[in-house]
Amino acid sequence: MRKRAAPQATGGTGKGSQTRDLTRPATPEPLPIPVYDNHAHLEFEDGVDQLDPLDSLARAVSAGVRGIVQVGTDLETSRWSAQLAASDPRVLAAVALHPNEAPRLFAEGLLSSHLSEIARLAAQPRVRAVGETGLDFFRTGEDGRAAQIESFETHIEIAKANGIALQIHDRDAHDEVVATLLRVGAPERTVFHCFSGDARLARVCNEHGWYMSFSGTSTFKNAPALREALTVARPELVLAETDAPFLTPEPFRGRPNAPYLLPHTVRRMAETLDEPLDDVCARLAVNTERVYGAWDAGDDD
Repeated sequence: MRKRAAPQATGGTGKGSQTRDLTRPATPEPLPIPVYDNHAHLEFEDGVDQLDPLDSLARAVSAGVRGIVQVGTDLETSRWSAQLAASDPRVLAAVALHPNEAPRLFAEGLLSSHLSEIARLAAQPRVRAVGETGLDFFRTGEDGRAAQIESFETHIEIAKANGIALQIHDRDAHDEVVATLLRVGAPERTVFHCFSGDARLARVCNEHGWYMSFSGTSTFKNAPALREALTVARPELVLAETDAPFLTPEPFRGRPNAPYLLPHTVRRMAETLDEPLDDVCARLAVNTERVYGAWDAGDDD
């Protein structure tokens, strides 16, 4: 199955029109020590030069990205993610219902049955996380928040029941996400996907041992708060991701993203931390394996 990424630009040359460069950036210089992309969506297509999942994985490896966590957002993509992980040793899977799916499913009377299927998928050996789940108060109004919270709480319990990680989508809902984790009890390995908080939230994560995964947004010129959060975060709690095909790092912001572009983010992280790139890469790899376990099929837990 393949999904088309939502349009992100319009053509035209008239006043007020915006054009987006849909060409794929070149492969960057490989990282000196291979790392992992903590969060990607290979089922989405974007740009004029499509990469199928196997091509995307091969290109990632050539750039020093050893493996990825392929993330589901509904039943279809969660099933696909689990299947891809079962067939390719470079992939582990995360399965969940995206928080913006929850209100619609609740209204249709389908939320409970879909959560039951996510619980079934979460038991598969190469599914190593429940995600992306969480709260999104940017796209969902107050009338849908109860369904989001119900779904989030159930996903937390699924992760704990299977002893796997939790990947959190947190948009405009920092306080409510933290309150839910504390009320329900966070899984041992809890990850704030595409960390979007500031130093204050980073300190909360430090206190509770929650992981912070930094994406291409941390390279944006208008994101000094994210870079400050990175400097505050405990080093052993830091991960890196692309969220491909979204959030392409500078200097290619707006162009199609893919796991092979993760080195741009990792290099900017090393600059922000004022640490040798080798050290940052090695630590990211260790941290990621601590959260998700071994990638190689022969080393499955």
